[in-house]
Amino acid sequence: MNTMTHKGFAARVEYSEEDGCFIGHIAGIRDVIGFHGESVVELRTAFEEAVEDYLKTCKKLGEEPNRPYSGQFRLRLDPGLHARAAMVAESRGKSLNAWVSDVIEKSITAA
Repeated sequence: MNTMTHKGFAARVEYSEEDGCFIGHIAGIRDVIGFHGESVVELRTAFEEAVEDYLKTCKKLGEEPNRPYSGQFRLRLDPGLHARAAMVAESRGKSLNAWVSDVIEKSITAA
């Protein structure tokens, strides 16, 4: 997956063969915000401008901007898997939360 981040906002990025440019959309919020550029530099600039414009518009309207992610999510596991994961975390001297965060980070970095 190709992403960009700015001020806590993440964007999905793809290339449009039809339009001959990169197209991005801010992910994880209810508002629809898109941007584009013919080069990576143009795309990065357009993304940052889109985020800044969104934040200014929200302020002008007296509304809170949608925040993409709170940093919390609920995960349902088979009880046996939950127990095994907790044991592995404990054996590594970590809380289950810290261990899961590390595993996710390593998985994303390796992708």
